[in-house]
Amino acid sequence: MSQIFDFLFSQYNDYPIHILILEITAVIFGFLSVWFSKENKIWVYPTGMISTAIFVYLLIGWELLGDTMINGYYFIMSLYGWYIWTRKVDDTSFTPISKTDRKEQIISIVIFIITLLFVYFVYQFFDKWTSWTAYVDTVTTAVFFVGMWLMAKRKIENWIYWIIGDIISIPLYFYKGLTFTSFQYLVFTVLAIYGYRKWKKSLSKKEVIA
Repeated sequence: MSQIFDFLFSQYNDYPIHILILEITAVIFGFLSVWFSKENKIWVYPTGMISTAIFVYLLIGWELLGDTMINGYYFIMSLYGWYIWTRKVDDTSFTPISKTDRKEQIISIVIFIITLLFVYFVYQFFDKWTSWTAYVDTVTTAVFFVGMWLMAKRKIENWIYWIIGDIISIPLYFYKGLTFTSFQYLVFTVLAIYGYRKWKKSLSKKEVIA
């Protein structure tokens, strides 16, 4: 048992206690954010902003550039999503769950490609192409950028992007020595699957009523 524990958490031996506390706190608020998203609750954004703000601070210290950009983008998009989710489309209804249309699918592809190019040039500028993880970071950043934009628009397809990005992130963060964050993405994957199913069920009911 001790060998398993050492394998999972030995990298934290040299971490200051406040860094460990901050990571755990960010993970907890990250869990809450995804849970509220699954439940289609506006609290997804304030809890997510707390989590991402902490992670930006931690990731800058760990010199994980791609991850820092992801969380910085999350924070900005959370402000946008908070506005969209609370905006009334008529006198009684707020922005509903819906599917992407053709235009939004094209925008998603454009966001993905632009993000790939942007991250590539940022990594090139800072000379960060030093590990295979940089290439994976580039892809996951693009995937999560699209997922966050779709979530802000309350599009059901956002969950597909979250699931793909989360699955990739589980071993990636573990390899980087961030075990708690790796576990976070494992739970995120499960919640994202349930979130997709719940949103799909809700959307199907609306389509039947319509």
